[in-house]
Amino acid sequence: MSRQADEELMDEVRAAFAALDPVPALVLAAGREAIRWREPDAALAVLAGESRTGVAGVRGASHLLTFEGGHLVVEIEVNGTGADRELVGRLSPPAPAHVRVRHFGGELTARVDRAGHFIVSGVPSGLVSLVFRLPNASSIVTSWVRV
Repeated sequence: MSRQADEELMDEVRAAFAALDPVPALVLAAGREAIRWREPDAALAVLAGESRTGVAGVRGASHLLTFEGGHLVVEIEVNGTGADRELVGRLSPPAPAHVRVRHFGGELTARVDRAGHFIVSGVPSGLVSLVFRLPNASSIVTSWVRV
């Protein structure tokens, strides 16, 4: 079969699938969002530890997450049980930075102080990823995790 005949056959197959079994709009939208959220210049910090405390206290039960990547460790305590969460965290080694909490509805931002501490309130429950912009202009991005 010639290259032109192959291309014509593939065009017909694509048209048949588009007519008989089109890709759902939500799947296309999710794919576009995934590309939009890329941070190609950032080092990845992967989830290295996770625990849940069930002891009720001042803030109630919490979810503890530890991410490791590059030269940083990110520790996050997730508080709250309703529609919104509060993320209390720290970078180690400590460094002032900007943090963006990405979620499917948008993103929230906060500053990381010189001691490496940060708090982000009003984070919707669901999947989130954090992006840290460090003083040397490098970035660290966490893997996506459910809060």
